[in-house]
Amino acid sequence: MRDILGMMSKAKELQSKMQDMQAEVANIEVEGSSGAGLVKVVMTAKGDLRKLSIDPSLLKPEDVEILEDLITAAHADARAKAERTMAEKMEALTGGLGLPAGLKLPF
Repeated sequence: MRDILGMMSKAKELQSKMQDMQAEVANIEVEGSSGAGLVKVVMTAKGDLRKLSIDPSLLKPEDVEILEDLITAAHADARAKAERTMAEKMEALTGGLGLPAGLKLPF
């Protein structure tokens, strides 16, 4: 019976920490770039786009496809950084709980 109460207590503690982490993650920003910094994307660790910067040299009608590719690459770079940040935060939060590998907790 004490084990169940202990588990429930840990679950409540984890839930509280998860809520705190969600609020924190909403404010963490990561930057992705492509084309040697000609295109930059700033997004939150939760994936919300905050800023897109495009070097004026890319704003030529004949370069539209290149620009589209650079925006996509910058977003992918920022997304990968956001995912790493989230994984690090989750590891710090759940490190001692012995959760199964690959378990996805809701954010």
